[in-house]
Amino acid sequence: MQAHLTRRGVLSLAGAGVVAAATTASLPALVRMAGTGAPTGADPFTLGVASGEPIPGGVVLWTRLAPDPLAADGSGGMPARPFEVQWQVARDEQFRSVEQQGTYVARPELGHSVHVEIDGLRPGRDYYYRFRAGDAISPVGRTQTAPPDRSSVALNFAVASCAMYEHGYFTAYRHMAEENPDFVVFLGDYIYEHGPHEYQSPTGNVRTFANGHTYTLADYRIRYAQYKSDPDLQAAHAVAPWIVTWDDHEIDNNWADQVPENDGQTPEQFLRRRAAAAQAYWENMPLRHSSAPSGIHMQLYRRLSWGRLATFHVLDTRQYRSDQPCGDGTKVGCEERFDPERTLTGAEQEAWLLDGLARSDAAWNVLAQQIFFAQRDSAAGPPERNYLDSWDGYAASRDRIVHGIIERRPSQPVVLTGDAHRNYAADLKTDFYDQSSETFGVEFVGTSITSTGDGSDSNSGGRTIMSESPHIKFFNNHRGYFRCHVTRDIWQTDFRVLPYVSEPGAPVATRASFITEREHPGLQSA
Repeated sequence: MQAHLTRRGVLSLAGAGVVAAATTASLPALVRMAGTGAPTGADPFTLGVASGEPIPGGVVLWTRLAPDPLAADGSGGMPARPFEVQWQVARDEQFRSVEQQGTYVARPELGHSVHVEIDGLRPGRDYYYRFRAGDAISPVGRTQTAPPDRSSVALNFAVASCAMYEHGYFTAYRHMAEENPDFVVFLGDYIYEHGPHEYQSPTGNVRTFANGHTYTLADYRIRYAQYKSDPDLQAAHAVAPWIVTWDDHEIDNNWADQVPENDGQTPEQFLRRRAAAAQAYWENMPLRHSSAPSGIHMQLYRRLSWGRLATFHVLDTRQYRSDQPCGDGTKVGCEERFDPERTLTGAEQEAWLLDGLARSDAAWNVLAQQIFFAQRDSAAGPPERNYLDSWDGYAASRDRIVHGIIERRPSQPVVLTGDAHRNYAADLKTDFYDQSSETFGVEFVGTSITSTGDGSDSNSGGRTIMSESPHIKFFNNHRGYFRCHVTRDIWQTDFRVLPYVSEPGAPVATRASFITEREHPGLQSA
């Protein structure tokens, strides 16, 4: 079947779970030969397609073969041997003008995942891609290369985080895809590690995990397969490249380097778990081979540029951090958080970040990272109460970054943050205790896709935080994402919210919009 597909056509077919463009209903040859017991007509592309890591000459193309995605052994229903997967990149949706094509060997030890690193494409262009395995052809994905290095072309992108499958439907991904962003920045908690209904939403769990608490490689593979079988998530991946980093739930709640949450794991058990989770993360994300894990270690902090308009400094605030102070949690009077020996990024990543900021000639310098950067006091009146898994738990580490930015004076810093399950917008101050101190940048904190279930416009906790932390200018408790429109002189962020996630099909609306000017740091209502 050949079909003419617009960009919206790519989206609608991916969202409906339809295999687009030249798909055959016959049993894929790879399944038929393997005799896996998969049903007749089994599709090896049940997890969809994705792209990521856009550079001027190319992107990474991703898929994973899984005719039986929830197979109990984590194999996706694939036999334990390599299979060749053909790939194509074209300028048009009908693949009349194929720019590049080739073959990738998908191996069982890497979950039959495919990570094709494309180079040599034209900068700043849309491309379409697909895969073939045996007789089956994948859905068509749309991707985009970054503009030329000296370009200042405008940018539109979306930011998301925190998708707890059991807490709601992924309608926000569908709306995000319909806006046709240039790319998506995902800031962690792509999956959650809990067993069925261990983590209860205040508004009730509306879906159920297919397997138990994740500890092994098979556990994590099944969890990713369940997520990636969701049509709304597939649509968001199929329409634009993604730039991803992880937070805690890709492995274990509030883990810190080699220290797990206090849930009965021995250090040895946690390190085995961390290695398994890192491998599954790489298998399921459109990342380059330079990010492939080696044991427990995975290179995730990196830099990507959108011409001279913006440089994205993507951080990893989990692998290198000191353990949370004062036993973690939200605490009053934790002096340990000021200890100058404590680090959130590790010394090497901190030096890498500050060096990159010093060298950058971009109009905007974006810190894409996981946890609340600005100071946040959640207690009415003294004493101060801080959430210690965020930068507040590592105050000296944050001060080093702030002072480094002030010394180096890179063009306008913007911090993009996930994790909080709430929307916030904040001015970044050289001294958060002195509101008259210099505002050197802004932070946009995105709410969750679904985590904590149906939200509300506001709540008493948010009102207290804004009262006690006047540099925080906006709070909202709905679910959703935010989108950014960036030109050389103006950055605009729109907070896109859904009234509910406990049922599919919720509408989306803009709750608030803010701008910041490159020459005049600080938030202004749009």
